[in-house]
Amino acid sequence: MSGAANAMRGEAELRVGDACLVLRPSFAALVAAEAELGPLFALIERAADGRLALGELAALFWHCVKERPDGLTRDAIGEAVVAAGLAAVTPALRVLIGQILQGR
Repeated sequence: MSGAANAMRGEAELRVGDACLVLRPSFAALVAAEAELGPLFALIERAADGRLALGELAALFWHCVKERPDGLTRDAIGEAVVAAGLAAVTPALRVLIGQILQGR
C-alpha cells in the first residue's frame, strides 16, 4: 500500500479493509475535491457545524488518497468510513482540515 503517513507532510491514515491508505492533501487532490464539493472553506464550516455529509467525507478522503491500490473504489472508502464509525475517522479528517487551513 502507501506506507505510513508522514505527519510532517500533513498526511493521515485511513484503514480500508486490510489496507492502510495514506491521505495526503496535495494541491491537486484539494483542487479535485473542491471541484466536486465546492469551496473548501464552506466544507470546513459544514464540518465545524456538524453538517458534513457522509458522501462529502468519503469524497474528500477519495481525492486525498496518495496511492490508490488496484481495485480500490470510492464506495469502498465510504463503506470503510461507515464500518469504522465517524469517531474512528475523525482524526484523519482533523489532519486534512488542519492542512487545508494551515498549509505546510
